[in-house]
Amino acid sequence: MPTYDFICNNCEKRFDVFMTFNEYGKKTVHCVHCQSDNVRRRMTKVRIAKSDVSRMESAADDFSGMEGLEDDPKALARMMRKMGGEMGEDLPSEFNEVVDRLEAGQSPEEIESVLPDLGVGDGSDDE
Repeated sequence: MPTYDFICNNCEKRFDVFMTFNEYGKKTVHCVHCQSDNVRRRMTKVRIAKSDVSRMESAADDFSGMEGLEDDPKALARMMRKMGGEMGEDLPSEFNEVVDRLEAGQSPEEIESVLPDLGVGDGSDDE
C-alpha cells in the first residue's frame, strides 16, 4: 500500500497516510495530530534509477567543453571525483590518492613522477 505525505494547514505538521490507489482522491484525509481535514499533499523527491552507461554519459555531459583540464589540476580532480561517484563502485586507494594530489594543486606530470607504478598491471598490453 502506498504512503502519501501530507502537511496540515492548521497545525503545520507533517504526517504520512497509507491508502490504496483506489482510496487516493476519494478518501478524506485528516491530520493525525489535530484531526483537521484542512490538509494538503506534500510532494516528495523522486529517485530515478539510471543505467551505468546513462550515469557516465550524464557525468561526461557535465564536463563537456571543459578544455584545458590538464592545466587546471583542481578542475580535473572535481571531474574525476564526479566520474568516480557516478561509477557506483569502490575505487582503489590509488584513485583517491591521485585525486587528493590534484586537489592540492599537483599537476598530472608531478603525480606521475612521484607515483610511477600507477599504470602497471592495469590489464593493458602496453607493459
